Amino acid sequence: MENRKKKSVPIKLGSKSVSEPESDPDTNIWSFITKRSTVSWFFCVSLFAVLIRLSVALHPYSGAHTPPMFGDYEAQRHWMEITVNLPVKEWYRNSTVNDLRYWGLDYPPLTAYQSYFHGILLKYFDPASVSLFTSRGYESYLGKLLMRWTVLMSDLMIFFPAVLYFVTVYYSGKPTGDKSSMAWHTVMILLNPCLILIDHGHFQYNCISLGLTTAAVAAVLSNRDLVGSLLFCLALNHKQMSAYYAPAFFAYLLGKCLRRQNPILEVLKLGLVVLGTFALVWWPYLYSVDASLEVLSRLAPFERGIYEDYVANFWCTTSVLVKWKRLFTTQSLKLLSLAATVSTFLPSMIQLVWSPTKRGFLLGLLNCSFSFYLFSFQVHEKSILLPLLPASFLALEEPFVFRWLIYCALLSMFPLIRRDNLVLPYGALYGLFVLLYYAPDGRKNAKRTDCFSSILESFTFACSLFLHVIYMTITPPDKYPFLFEAVIMMFCFSQFVWISIYQNTKQWALSKTSIDGVTEK
Repeated sequence: MENRKKKSVPIKLGSKSVSEPESDPDTNIWSFITKRSTVSWFFCVSLFAVLIRLSVALHPYSGAHTPPMFGDYEAQRHWMEITVNLPVKEWYRNSTVNDLRYWGLDYPPLTAYQSYFHGILLKYFDPASVSLFTSRGYESYLGKLLMRWTVLMSDLMIFFPAVLYFVTVYYSGKPTGDKSSMAWHTVMILLNPCLILIDHGHFQYNCISLGLTTAAVAAVLSNRDLVGSLLFCLALNHKQMSAYYAPAFFAYLLGKCLRRQNPILEVLKLGLVVLGTFALVWWPYLYSVDASLEVLSRLAPFERGIYEDYVANFWCTTSVLVKWKRLFTTQSLKLLSLAATVSTFLPSMIQLVWSPTKRGFLLGLLNCSFSFYLFSFQVHEKSILLPLLPASFLALEEPFVFRWLIYCALLSMFPLIRRDNLVLPYGALYGLFVLLYYAPDGRKNAKRTDCFSSILESFTFACSLFLHVIYMTITPPDKYPFLFEAVIMMFCFSQFVWISIYQNTKQWALSKTSIDGVTEK
């Protein structure tokens, strides 16, 4: 056989450039993808990602056959029913035809518009599925098929193109030898097991808000700040949890504006884009103050308490020792959670204003979203998807943190997944993630994991496996029926805190030695 000499390609790790031999296409399992154009290999990866989503969609969903409230599937279907049958001004208003106690709309107007368009689709093919009053708990085969397709179409129309936009921007200007890393990185984002399980198993539309956020990040990284601001405002107006990223966007863009020739003008331009986007989305509710307040009151469900279920955040974890709900009023808890959240994301914001770099921006997104997840009011298990998104953006630069967070995020969601009878797709996606992550030559430019990190990862994985087995095989004592959920919660919380501290330290280290080499002007 002909001997082929491997070429060396420069790879940027931190502030240093090193040479690494380019993989032989005959031995690189990603070569069948990377020898083609970006659009071609992205189509192949997307097709595989769609097949995985369809496979998960064959399994049960939240609240299947469990009256009277059912679950998130019924909530989404009910919003379609409300929006296609009632005038827009009555979508958020309690009335005899819109009982807000039964899955009343509690997301911003863009979610309502999305429900309206999806409701039109359902009404055309299966009118009974969105019939006012008579469709509660509607679970026909055709109805379920149409509902699953609405999620898949949302994924394909918003999240997939946004990921292509991000990886194209992220790898622009890098050597052609990075193509396999680019393909691997795309797979890690598109095949995030947590997102697939929640959207295509449990049933939600996180792909829309996360897709808009991904596109916003890509736009900002390519210095299209006005476009990025518009896209992020749309994400905020789809799900208010997108506010987890708001401090990072605000601080980074402000830091860039302050370094430009006319900072006041730059800030004014961003402000006009933000105000214009919000005005456009909220236009049907701006005719009176009361109408706007009706919608706003639905977006902050303080009456539900500071936490629900067993979410791995500060309030729920410490409630084992401190009975927050008994000792403090809701108003006091709102102030406490606000103070804790702001004080934990403020250092990240200060660093971004002080030294706005692209890598710092991505770390800031992760750190700010963790602050909200750990300390804000009324957090759900599914909210871990928000820190996971920027962690996946950093998968090549911070592979250890990405793996660590994925393992812990999956474990934190496991009790919810088991309630939904999604253990089989959970296990399959877990295994698929591990196989794809460690696929040869896929992440050849990723930073190497040191010995301590390897030991910590092995310990975390072993504990996670042990807790999975215990939760599945042993019945808790009658006196403590949620004992294992509490143990899982406390373990995951401890890991999330360590990740948050570690990444905040990494971000502040950028102020001394800029990873990007230069500060954006």
